[in-house]
Amino acid sequence: MSAPPVLCAQPAESPSPPRVAPAELALLASVFLIAACGLVYELAAGALASYLLGDSVLQFSTVIGTYLFAMGIGSWLSRFIERQLIAHFLRIELLVGLIGGLLPAALFIAHNLLPAGHALAFRVLLYALVLVVGVLVGLEIPLVMRILKRQFSDRYALRDLVSQVLTFDYLGALAVALAFPLLLVPQLGLVRTGLAFGLLNAAVAVWALALFRGELRRWGAHALACAGVVGVLLAALAGADRLTRWSEDRFYGEGIVYQASSDYQRIVVTRGSAGTRLFLNGNLQFHERDEYRYHEALVHPAMAAHGAPKHVLVLGGGDGLAVREVLKHPSVEQVTLVELDPHMTRLFAEEPRLAALNAGALRSPKLRIVNADAWTWLEQQRDAAAVWDVIVIDFPDPSNFAIGKLYTTSFYQVVDQHLAAGGYAVVQTTSPLLARQSFWTVVATLEAVGLRTAPYHAHVPSFGEWGFVLASRRPWRIPTATPAALPAGLRFLTVEGMSALFQFPPDMARVAAEPSRLSDQRLVRVFEQEWGRVHE
Repeated sequence: MSAPPVLCAQPAESPSPPRVAPAELALLASVFLIAACGLVYELAAGALASYLLGDSVLQFSTVIGTYLFAMGIGSWLSRFIERQLIAHFLRIELLVGLIGGLLPAALFIAHNLLPAGHALAFRVLLYALVLVVGVLVGLEIPLVMRILKRQFSDRYALRDLVSQVLTFDYLGALAVALAFPLLLVPQLGLVRTGLAFGLLNAAVAVWALALFRGELRRWGAHALACAGVVGVLLAALAGADRLTRWSEDRFYGEGIVYQASSDYQRIVVTRGSAGTRLFLNGNLQFHERDEYRYHEALVHPAMAAHGAPKHVLVLGGGDGLAVREVLKHPSVEQVTLVELDPHMTRLFAEEPRLAALNAGALRSPKLRIVNADAWTWLEQQRDAAAVWDVIVIDFPDPSNFAIGKLYTTSFYQVVDQHLAAGGYAVVQTTSPLLARQSFWTVVATLEAVGLRTAPYHAHVPSFGEWGFVLASRRPWRIPTATPAALPAGLRFLTVEGMSALFQFPPDMARVAAEPSRLSDQRLVRVFEQEWGRVHE
């Protein structure tokens, strides 16, 4: 008897994955754009607060905290939107695009139009705008999730919906977090960056208008609103350069001959009847009429104390003016300039008028230019020969923690390791008259690493009374009045007058101060307090 035939079971066809509807894809893409735009407005507000109120961790911290708080309020308020979800989502996108996109421009205009002593009024406006934008952004994601759940309930369980939306949300935030400092601000500037992302928010609204045309009431009114917002943002974008020039002209008060945003700072050069001025992030760095006083006082006491320095290191000072003074000493064989911003060294080496100010110092065959972070670069110098007879430290004032780290015991210990046995370091240290506690804090910080200090000051009309500190393993002595003590042709400094720089009247005399350490940058807090009182 033959065996019955074996029937092979045919494998069941696996169900093909459901197609992704265009509306679903559009909504998920909009989550990516919403997250990107929201973070841009947050970062722009924080950056502006730092530029205009003082470059400080405090500004970023309070802006971000306020923004996140406002987003929480917006998320809570979304529960009260029960009908016409798409219409409400479209309106919110237009409002976010309009208010968030115009936020940088509005703050720049307000800063220039508000009268002197306007810091409080400006803060009120800043945080009011941050609150409004944050609430609107907080409304967006809950509405998108509800629209997706309603439109595609057959595709999404709650866990899948939350996972999908938050994935796109975080990816959008990551993209902008990387692009904002590396691409957007250097290439577009803050005003145009805000407007460009405002247009992206408006584009999401137009997207919703097209995809859900059949579900929107008063479609024509929504279309008109979209057209109006896009028109306003495009007009503002077209006038962004003019707005920036107007804002900076009012701020700087004389003709701007150069302006650019590098990867690290806003660089503005002005030229008036009294000469050329350089501003970095709105802060005056030098004025042609009296910069020689500052740079002669910064460089020559340390050079004269050594006697015959051959190898000199300059940290900061990308304008080349300190290098110019160093090169006046015939004993110098090599100068190393470490400047973070390559834009600065190129500008002051190649632009004829600016190169003339430093007497072509940045093109000297004795000079080696290194564009790097000074601390990181110094720590990488393991060679036993990496010591210098004189180290000139010409950093900006410690107005934030990023710069404040370069005024701490940790950094000065690294400097000490690269100072020759008989060498001298000199540090510019703000005003001992207007920021007395800050000045003596720098002195105390240098002494805390075992260096002997010789504080001194000079009058620079553009800055007022300005301070410096010599630091070494050996005591500093006033050089004798010999022809070789100072180079010929100095306009301010003399051997006979040098001793007066080291005398402090009672209103600048030493006060008790604690060292500034990397774990506790007290200098930054003291500096902000003292200069804040000056500008009140």
